[in-house]
Amino acid sequence: MTDWKHKKIIVLGLARTGIAVAETLSELGANVYLTEYKKETEFQKEKEALEKKGVKVELGGHSLGWLENAEMIVVSPGVSLEIPYLLEAKKRGVKITSELELAWMFSLAPIIAITGTNGKTTTTSLMGEIMKTTNKQVVVGGNIGLPLVNEVGRLSAEDVVVAEVSSFQLETTQDFCPKVSAILNITEDHLDRHKTLGNYTAVKSKIFANQGPKDFVILNADDPLVAPLGEKSCAQVIFFSREKKLPAGVYVEKEKIISKWQGWEEEICLVKDIKIKGSHNLENALAAIAMSLAYGIQKEDLIRTLRTFDGVEHRLEFVREKDGVKFYNDSKGTNPDAAIKALEAFSEPVILIAGGRDKGVSYRDFATLIREKAKTVILLGEAAEKIQEAVIVTGFTNIHKVNNMEEAVQESFQLAQRGDVVLLSPACASFDMFKNYEVRGEVFKQAVRDLG
Repeated sequence: MTDWKHKKIIVLGLARTGIAVAETLSELGANVYLTEYKKETEFQKEKEALEKKGVKVELGGHSLGWLENAEMIVVSPGVSLEIPYLLEAKKRGVKITSELELAWMFSLAPIIAITGTNGKTTTTSLMGEIMKTTNKQVVVGGNIGLPLVNEVGRLSAEDVVVAEVSSFQLETTQDFCPKVSAILNITEDHLDRHKTLGNYTAVKSKIFANQGPKDFVILNADDPLVAPLGEKSCAQVIFFSREKKLPAGVYVEKEKIISKWQGWEEEICLVKDIKIKGSHNLENALAAIAMSLAYGIQKEDLIRTLRTFDGVEHRLEFVREKDGVKFYNDSKGTNPDAAIKALEAFSEPVILIAGGRDKGVSYRDFATLIREKAKTVILLGEAAEKIQEAVIVTGFTNIHKVNNMEEAVQESFQLAQRGDVVLLSPACASFDMFKNYEVRGEVFKQAVRDLG
C-alpha cells in the first residue's frame, strides 16, 4: 500500500508509538481512527492535538463499528493480539501490522535491526555511535524509545537506521526486511504473552525471515537457542562468541577480540579496551563488531567508539558513592536473566533490590545466583512473594520486604557496609508500581540522592 489517501486506518493505542503513526498516516492523507481503552481524563491533551490534525480519536473503549471498511490496524507494541477487538478484526480480514513494519515501508535508508532478550538497548546505542563515525545521517530508535515511522522519511538511501526491535514489534511483521539483523540471546521472557519459549523464539526469528543472500544476520554462537537459527536463515550468517574460537566470525581468544571473516583474520582490540562493564556487555560489543564487519566500518573508527562508549541509562548505571557504598541503577533488568548478568558484573558484596510485576518466568537460576553473590535481598512489588519463595529454597534467608522504592533505598543503606554495592536489578517488569522502567530508575536515583 503506497497510496494512503482516503484509506481507512485504525491505530490501536495512544502512547508514543500510536501518536507517531497517527500523525504520519494523517499527513499522508489517510483517514485515521485512533482508539484507546483508557479513559478520556488520561489523554485529553493528546486527543485534542490529534483531532486538530484530522485524526478521529475515541477513548475509554474500542468501537466495533470502526472496523467497518477498515483496511489496516496498526497495533502499539504493548497491546496483546488476543484482545477481543483484534480477534474480531482478524475474523473480518483486516490486516494487523506494527509501526516497525510501516517504518520499514517508508524508509529509503537500510535498517540495522537488533533483538534479543537482553542487551538490545546497549547494543543498539553502541551500534548507533559506531555508525555515526561514517558521516551518514543515523536514526537510532524503535523499542529504544523513538518511534521510527516519523523519522525515516528524512533519510536517503545513503543513510542508515539502527533499530532496537522487541518481540512485541516483530509479532505482526510480514514483509519487514533489515539489511543487517542481530539476535543477541534468547532466555525466558514475556511468557505471559507468548506462552512458551518456542513461541517466543519463533517470534524473535522473524527478524531475519525475509532476508536474502545479500543481507546479514548476526547470531550468538554461545546461546543454545540462537546458534541453531543460522540454519534457518537465507542471509549471510556471522557468529560471535565470548566462550570459544570460531572457524569464522568474531570471538575472544587470550583476552583479544579476533575477527575471522571472508578469508581475513585480524585482531580488533583487547577485551580491556571495551569501556562498558560486565561479560554480557562484552557479548554486546562482539555483536556490534560483527555488525560493523558486515557494514564495512573502518577498524579505527570502531575501536575508538568501543573505547569511549560508556553504556546507557538504567543499565548498570553508576549513581553515586556514599560513605563507601556504591549505588547502581539497573532498572532495565526486567527479567531474571538480565538481573543475573547484572549480579555477575560485581565482585564486591551486593545488596540487591528486586521485584515488580511477574512475567510468568522461573526465578530458580536467579535465586541460585543470589545465594552465591548477594549478602542481602530487598524485595518489593507484586512478585516479591514468588521471588522470596524461590530464594528460600536455596537456603538463603537474609531477605527484607519493603513497600516502595524509597524504603528499599533507605533499608539498603542502613544494612550496607563500606565496600558494598547496592544494586537495583528488579528481574521483573515495572508496571505494578511505575509507568515504565525509566520512571522506576529515576525514582531509585532520586531516593539515592536524597540520602544526603
